[in-house]
Amino acid sequence: MPDTKHLSYAEAVNAALRRALQQRPETLLFGEDVGTPGGVFGVTKGLRKQFGERVFDTPISEAAILGGAVGAAMLGRRPIAEIMWADFSLVALDQIVNQAANVRYVSRGSLSAPLTIRTQQGSAPGACAQHSQSLEALFAHVPGLQVCMPATHQDAYDLLLASIWCDDPVIVIENRTLYHANKADVRVDGEVPPIGGAAVRRPGTDVTVVTWGAIQQQVLDVADNLDTEGIRAEVIDARWIRPLDLTTVFASVQRTGRLVVVHEAHTIGGVGGEILAALAEAGIPQRSAPVRVGTPPVRIPAAPALAAAVIPGRDAIAEAITQSVRS
Repeated sequence: MPDTKHLSYAEAVNAALRRALQQRPETLLFGEDVGTPGGVFGVTKGLRKQFGERVFDTPISEAAILGGAVGAAMLGRRPIAEIMWADFSLVALDQIVNQAANVRYVSRGSLSAPLTIRTQQGSAPGACAQHSQSLEALFAHVPGLQVCMPATHQDAYDLLLASIWCDDPVIVIENRTLYHANKADVRVDGEVPPIGGAAVRRPGTDVTVVTWGAIQQQVLDVADNLDTEGIRAEVIDARWIRPLDLTTVFASVQRTGRLVVVHEAHTIGGVGGEILAALAEAGIPQRSAPVRVGTPPVRIPAAPALAAAVIPGRDAIAEAITQSVRS
C-alpha cells in the first residue's frame, strides 16, 4: 500500500527534505535560520536535530550562501540552499547566473553543479516592494538553470525531490501563502520523478488556461464558477517554467482553439509572453486572440488594497476567460 500522509504544504516540503537527507548522504541543507530555528516559515523544523551538522545556519549573506553551495556542488556534495525571499537572491545573481549555470559548460562536462535553491516569492498581505516580486522569468531566461513552481501539496514534495536528484542547478520557487493554508494527502514513498512536465488540473473543451504558482487556485475557482455559465475551461499547471512543457499546452489549444495565460508576475518580459510567442510560431489555428493576465508594470505596493488593485484577482481572470470564449 502507498504511504500517504495528511500534510500541510510546508510539511510536504519538510518531508521531501527529510527523505533527501536520509537517502543521499552527500546532501547538505543550509541557509539563514534554516537549522536551529527551523526556518523563518517553520519549513525545516526538526531537521537540524535529526541530521546534525548537515543542516546548519549561515550568516546573512546570500552571496556567501550560494557561492558556498556552488563550490560544494562541484566537489561532490548535493547542497540545498534556502533563500528566504526570491527578492534576496538578486544579491547573489553572479553566483547563480555566472557560476552555477555555467559549471557544466565551462568544464566541458567534467563537472556539474547539483545544486537546489529553495525560495519563495509573490505578494502576501502587508509585504513591501522588496518582498513581493515574482522573478521566475528572470531565472528561466538563463540557460543552465531549471526552474519549477509547485502549487499543490504533492508537487511541493515531488518537484523538490526531482530538483534535488537533478545533476544541474534547479531553482524551486514556493509561495508563503501556501505553507500553512490547509492540509492534503501526500504520497511520500513514490519514485523520484524526472524534471519537467505540465499537469492538466481540470479538463475542458472551450478554452485552455495555463497558469502556475499560488494563483492557480484562483484560476480553478473561476473555472468552476464559469462552468455553471456553460464555459468549460481546461486548466494546465505549467509547474516547470524551465523546461517548459509546450507540448501539453499546444495539444490542449489544438482542441479548444483558445488560450489564456494567467500569472502573478508582470506581463512585460514574462513567461506568458513566451508561451504566446511559441504558440504563434507553431502556427496553431485559434478561434480568438490569445490573452495574457498578469501584473501591470508597476512596483508591488505594500497596502493590501493597492496590491489587490494591481495583482490579478478572480474578477480579472473571469473576464479574460469569458471574453476569450465569447469574442
